[in-house]
Amino acid sequence: MRRSVCYRLMMLLLGLSACGTTPAQHPTTTSVPAETPAVLAAAVTPEARDYPLLSAYQQAVDAALTAKPPVLTLASLDSQQAMAQIVALNEPKLQSQFVEQNGIPFRNEVFGIVPVRESDIIEATAQCLQVSCYRVEVYNFALNLTLAITVDISNQKVIVVERLANSQPDIPEHLTAVAREIASNASEVEQALGYKPSSDQAVMANTKTSLNATRCERSVHLCVAPTFVEGERALWAIVDLTDTRLVGVRWTNVGATGPAVTEKGMQNEAVLKYCDHTTRLERDGWAFDYMLTSSDGLRISEISYQGKPLFKSAKLVDWHVSYSERDGFGYSDAVGCPYFSQAAVIAVEPPMIGELIENDQVVGFQLVQEFWSELWPEPCNYYYEQAFQFYFDGRFRPAIASVGRGCGDDGTYRPVTRISLADTGTISAWDGTQWQMWETEQWQGANTRQIHPDGAEYRLDFANGGSYTIATGRGQFADGGRGDQAFLYATLDHPERDEGESDMVTIGPCCNTDANQGPEQFIDNPAESISNQNIVLWYVAQLKNDDTPGSQYCWAESVLRRGVYVPEEYPCWSGPLFRPERGK
Repeated sequence: MRRSVCYRLMMLLLGLSACGTTPAQHPTTTSVPAETPAVLAAAVTPEARDYPLLSAYQQAVDAALTAKPPVLTLASLDSQQAMAQIVALNEPKLQSQFVEQNGIPFRNEVFGIVPVRESDIIEATAQCLQVSCYRVEVYNFALNLTLAITVDISNQKVIVVERLANSQPDIPEHLTAVAREIASNASEVEQALGYKPSSDQAVMANTKTSLNATRCERSVHLCVAPTFVEGERALWAIVDLTDTRLVGVRWTNVGATGPAVTEKGMQNEAVLKYCDHTTRLERDGWAFDYMLTSSDGLRISEISYQGKPLFKSAKLVDWHVSYSERDGFGYSDAVGCPYFSQAAVIAVEPPMIGELIENDQVVGFQLVQEFWSELWPEPCNYYYEQAFQFYFDGRFRPAIASVGRGCGDDGTYRPVTRISLADTGTISAWDGTQWQMWETEQWQGANTRQIHPDGAEYRLDFANGGSYTIATGRGQFADGGRGDQAFLYATLDHPERDEGESDMVTIGPCCNTDANQGPEQFIDNPAESISNQNIVLWYVAQLKNDDTPGSQYCWAESVLRRGVYVPEEYPCWSGPLFRPERGK
């Protein structure tokens, strides 16, 4: 359906100034209007008789509210998952977490039960190296809060409980099916498409989202966005799973594309073995462990250079993907293993090791991991890439790229990288004349930082005597990057709290344009001292896609070559460079 309609109520809610369409930010090859106004749905819960899955789910929720404890449990579990769920939900210290102070139950639901693996182990859960442990994730709809409960099922006891405020676990399959049912039966979806779709036509149905001017904004409610691809556009049907109703619909441009070109072997043994345990690599003076996580991408840990410890761990926590600065909607993507995971974009091949070449000379090596949606590069499918780069001279760079194609031609990608230092030390920022040490936890954006004559903006001084400078991406790394415009955060490492050392749920909303990307929640109030402490660095790049012919960026297309469709890639690389200071 390619009509432009004037929705005055929607304009008032979204703060738009005119009816009709808005010119595209970049030229496209399609004649379809670049933007069609969003349609907000009436705040009405669907009639249960027309939605059998939703009806059954609502009945289950009602029954759970009267249960003891008031938690909707997961079904179809194996014996170990079932035991973990029983132990977690019957922990006496947890019972007050499921109800308000006056005893009225919250709406709680078990979203996931997964085994604790080596990459999840922290100081508080070290015993899980010796016994079988599972992580039970319970979502509180009322408080938008996740309880991450680590259970020792060998001894049938709870080890650790983490309260993760303003966070949402990956949703289970039955909620994905409910979201598809709501979206495919909504009159707004049928009117926009011009026909009634089937539920299996919806893609990205388990990916959390947000839409400004609705209660999904800032992730106050749990929302997902089943998406229907129609020609060169994608219709987002934003479903509020807290209120179990459609919030609204919105078109985005995706451009023309050919059929899918990737293979489906996503759960082969070559990938899965890297999800089960860490692998040790020692090469060219570098030594580290690496492992695929459930939803934090490829994680490296215990990283040292020439025998000197540098980093405790480094990993990719989230992809925040926004498709309209004006309307504020998008996805919060997770990348990870293809099993025991609800990651939206999963690993399709094992980690790969390749050479780093500068001026035709081999100068190091890199560990690379790719994450693909099954039908990439078709619309609303994604391809992300991680590359940990290790240089012979001690330089290190955690590099990350989006290769599109995504669900729109006006996307901004904000990958969240977490880097934990192995030793105590300090971080300093160049103020234009000298290195100024950060005494307490803080963050800095691209517009306020100064660049040292050597090209770096920050310096790390370790207690073990080593020093590294940090240069953010400004387009200087000869990888096609156009500059990261990154936020950098420095927070105190709290191993007893597990502020992200183990696998993280989605942090922060998808669509904020300021520094509220998630890591800021680990800056205490008042900010704690990070002078001569164990420090965690968070790096959030901001990468704007572009489908302009000849200037594509964060983008991919299918092109016909020799009678078959092949992908043409335009990746946007990001990431800081750590360089050892001479003589240190």
